[in-house]
Amino acid sequence: MKQLNVGMIGYQFMGKAHSNAWLKTPLFFDAKYKPVLKAVCGRHKEPLQAFADRWGWQEVETDWRKIIERDDIDIIDIVAPTYLHHDIVIQAAQAGKHIFCEKPLALNFKQAQEMYQAVKDAGIIHYLNHNYRKCPAILLAKQLIDQGKLGTIFHWKGEYLQDWIVDPNFPLTWHLKKETAGSGSHNDLNSHSVDLARFLVGDIKSVTAMTTNFVKERPLPDDTGEGAFNSKTQRQETGEVTVDDASFMLTEFANGALGSFQASRFALGRKNYNRFEIYGSKGSIVFNLERMNELQYFSKEDPKFCQGFRTILATESCHPYISSWWPPGHIIGYEHEFVHSTYEFLNAIAQNKLPEPNIYDGLKVMQILDAGLESAKIGQKINIEPII
Repeated sequence: MKQLNVGMIGYQFMGKAHSNAWLKTPLFFDAKYKPVLKAVCGRHKEPLQAFADRWGWQEVETDWRKIIERDDIDIIDIVAPTYLHHDIVIQAAQAGKHIFCEKPLALNFKQAQEMYQAVKDAGIIHYLNHNYRKCPAILLAKQLIDQGKLGTIFHWKGEYLQDWIVDPNFPLTWHLKKETAGSGSHNDLNSHSVDLARFLVGDIKSVTAMTTNFVKERPLPDDTGEGAFNSKTQRQETGEVTVDDASFMLTEFANGALGSFQASRFALGRKNYNRFEIYGSKGSIVFNLERMNELQYFSKEDPKFCQGFRTILATESCHPYISSWWPPGHIIGYEHEFVHSTYEFLNAIAQNKLPEPNIYDGLKVMQILDAGLESAKIGQKINIEPII
């Protein structure tokens, strides 16, 4: 089996998920290539080396440009903070590297346009890791919709809720500054929801939104390299929070459906509550990431005496990816979505065919998110123009 060398830029929370996926893909799936964990890059040498030793990365580097310049690197895997995505993607594309990038794609739509142009000009394979598309239950939802089981779709209701910054003493990490995150919950969480809505319902033609900010200042973080989810210490000084804490967006889809998107990192008790409901003329579906192996499905065509939402456990071998894992009834978890993503990406390279979602999908998502921020700013509906 031919090998492809991976250079990963960034290593914290997402670095674990991606490293695990590269390692597990050839063990469970008949991928066309075997990924090799060649080099990993981060700012802090000591924790970076510990990470590399644990996960089996052969080399470490503290300058991401040097990773891209290496002739022995085939794939650039980007798990760095959002503000670095633009420059890394463009330079990686110009160097002819295939790109596997975390979401959200960029700080804003303008950056996303430049990134898409770069990968298109380079002709490389690129993938944007909206990993929830790779849940078997969500692919079942897509199958039901494509087969007409829901009929004409009327409504999308999406909500993505977390609570990890409710404490006002949580430090001012890069996630909470406009210059490094672009936006708060709106970009971070709604990027996933908008991608799923586009995947399942279709393109969005207009948005009306509002955002709010609950905590105006936070303690400045330390710089130990421990990461936002692990760092327990911060300095005495405080800094201004310049992104939204919560967002609400109403949309019109091109097919006539109406949608709502709620995103918040101030929903106490919600850890990673990514849920959507889709209602149509023939049926309805409900998905909740916290029960990711299940899909609720209602069919109007069932006999009236037994109509009701049924819960389908998407672990049968007929569902995508499941046959490579465990026997029916044995559930899979969050980390498996990443394995499915790397598997699809490696096969796309072999076939020289763009996988989905890719950087074009990220461009479309950023266009909608930027329109939402503009709507919240001016208090008016914003129409989404076609991308030529």
